[in-house]
Amino acid sequence: MSDNAVHIPSLEKRTAGPGRPRSFDEAAALESAMHVFWQKGFEATSLDDLTKAMGLSRSSFYATFGCKQTLFLRALEHYSENGIRGLKEVAETAEDDPVDAMMQALSDPKGGPRGCLLVNCITELAPHDDKVAEIGRRHLENIETLFAAAIDPANPDAVRDRASAYSSLAIGTLALRKAGVPADRIARTLKQARTVLMSSTA
Repeated sequence: MSDNAVHIPSLEKRTAGPGRPRSFDEAAALESAMHVFWQKGFEATSLDDLTKAMGLSRSSFYATFGCKQTLFLRALEHYSENGIRGLKEVAETAEDDPVDAMMQALSDPKGGPRGCLLVNCITELAPHDDKVAEIGRRHLENIETLFAAAIDPANPDAVRDRASAYSSLAIGTLALRKAGVPADRIARTLKQARTVLMSSTA
């Protein structure tokens, strides 16, 4: 995804008939809002930032989403659902090693400094916002579930701790990415750490 917020102009359009309320592509508006929050963070994002990126008037914004906090939580849920669906597809289409494929997808060494929206929010907001923390916990649990199924499809519950270690390793490299550590170094770190994990469980 681009590091720039997505601006989708003129999402609103008049429906047929006089005096009818405006309608718009709510999914596209939500996607645009997600990118704004991802780029600027919750606190720094203004209502003007959101309505401009989403192509909405303030009245349509309030009528549909209520407030910035409600929209933010919906954007996080949207991000999580898309991310888990994409990660599952990575595992299912991996040619050789679904665990390695998921680790590479999560860490994304060449993905730039923006990092993962949910990980950013867990760090910034979860200690003070129970709803954000709950979304973050569910997201991480879903990632662990995918790793466990990839490690041992017949008995994923038996390898839950290993799955947690793999997902924590991949997600932890996002801090290196945000700090500007070169992609090749992150890739080597990930490979070495996985080697250690594999040897410790052999």
